[in-house]
Amino acid sequence: MSAWSYTNPYEWMERIASPEPLIITCCANGGIQGKESHPAIPETAEEIADSVYEAYREGAAVVHIHGRDPSNLGETTMDPDVLYRINALIRERCPDIVINNTTGGGPSSTMEERIRSLDARPEMASLNMGPDMSRFAIKAREEPLAHPRPSQNFDLCVPFTYGFIEQLAAGMLERGIVPEMEMYHSGQFWVAQQLISQGLVKPPYLFQFVMGYQTSTYPTPGNLIHLAGELPAHAHFAVAGIGKYQWAMTTQSILLGGHVRVGLEDNLYLKKGRKLKDNAEAVAKIARISRELNREVATPAEARRMLGVSSIPSRY
Repeated sequence: MSAWSYTNPYEWMERIASPEPLIITCCANGGIQGKESHPAIPETAEEIADSVYEAYREGAAVVHIHGRDPSNLGETTMDPDVLYRINALIRERCPDIVINNTTGGGPSSTMEERIRSLDARPEMASLNMGPDMSRFAIKAREEPLAHPRPSQNFDLCVPFTYGFIEQLAAGMLERGIVPEMEMYHSGQFWVAQQLISQGLVKPPYLFQFVMGYQTSTYPTPGNLIHLAGELPAHAHFAVAGIGKYQWAMTTQSILLGGHVRVGLEDNLYLKKGRKLKDNAEAVAKIARISRELNREVATPAEARRMLGVSSIPSRY
């Protein structure tokens, strides 16, 4: 289960008859939209753990988590105590799932809070490879939802600089946290190579290509093949397709030998006109597609071996 050159035609032809298992990451909630967008998006620590457990039963080997402020569930939080409690509840229900916490946070997160969130001791953490610029609106939170508020409009840029990314990577290295390098376009490989050259990230590397998000690479097969062709040696990749692009881009990743991320953070729909029931339904769908395409779904133990995460699950 070693990383390989995804665009090498000879290696692809050799491996495609017996490809490595597919690692499914469930992005359970997110730091922006909540129940005002979909009632199944979990917000409290208990809701998150319950939702993750159902996704785990369907084949999720990794879970990507955002925290919500218990005093205002309409807002994200990077408080390590909140994240730690979420992680602990997930571990109670899912004894071996790989726990991945965000450092992207949400619109209100400060850079200092992103650093401090690492004290929640996740096994993996997302690590943006560059600035995150976006413009979007969030629906109003209306009663009977907790902590109602009016609709909100955002036009922002999260300033992930070389220095801050290096600081985050160093914090992960110090704590034994495996970074999931979030790539929005191929120019960010310059940043990744800096981290590699400084020894701030260690192989096997995991790159996640975020496709269809504002200011990210256009979500097309050609662009995904191009991104895979730029990967350094000893790297795995996964694909997050945002919104209506989720199923097309994650299926393309399965075919190329990559891995996938699905869930209510990225996409609310099972198909056009029909919303997902919950995170588990998203995981079940991509697991079914993968098996139809002759790729088995990775267990958490297999995901740990492939990604260089400790074989002994974290305890909280």
